[in-house]
Amino acid sequence: MSSTALVPSLVHPRHRVAALVADLVLVAVGIGVVALSAQVSIPLPHTPVPLTGQTFAVLLVGGAYGATRASATLAGYLVVGGLGYGVFASHGSGWDALRLSSATGGYLVGMLVAAALVGWLADRGWDRRAARSLPAMLLGNVVIYAFGATWLAHAYHLTAGQAWDDGVKDFLVGDAIKILLAAGLLPAAWKLVDSIRR
Repeated sequence: MSSTALVPSLVHPRHRVAALVADLVLVAVGIGVVALSAQVSIPLPHTPVPLTGQTFAVLLVGGAYGATRASATLAGYLVVGGLGYGVFASHGSGWDALRLSSATGGYLVGMLVAAALVGWLADRGWDRRAARSLPAMLLGNVVIYAFGATWLAHAYHLTAGQAWDDGVKDFLVGDAIKILLAAGLLPAAWKLVDSIRR
């Protein structure tokens, strides 16, 4: 038996452990970035939904991490918040934030789906050029709106028009700016991911 046949069995597990540790570090960093961005929270006068920085972080994590890591990051974020750590907007926490009666629960769940979608598109090369990363992030933002406004309408018994007014319209300009910022910072985020995974 050739001695080289043992090399994969001896080396591969170490690489798997190192890769797993790197992924855990990335997930923890991602949770921290989303949690910090959530604290940039501006209440709006006519809606229970605040303007936050979360969308920026979610789209950036999706584009930089790919589907698997981005999904794990946002799932971890929701679990950390649900367990009572103040990582949601304005240091909010608890499982109540994710209930169907919550004004913001749909946005939080939508962020998980959006991160997975943007990550899935990034895995297929949509993150490599601004011309494709911007549409990917725009699609992610539409997913957040779809979940958030629908959930808000259910929680507050709103019509579709009221849900648009209270859950989408006033966020469009801010979210466009956040998409541009996230796309602009994507190359720096790739470098961070690569440096952690080395």
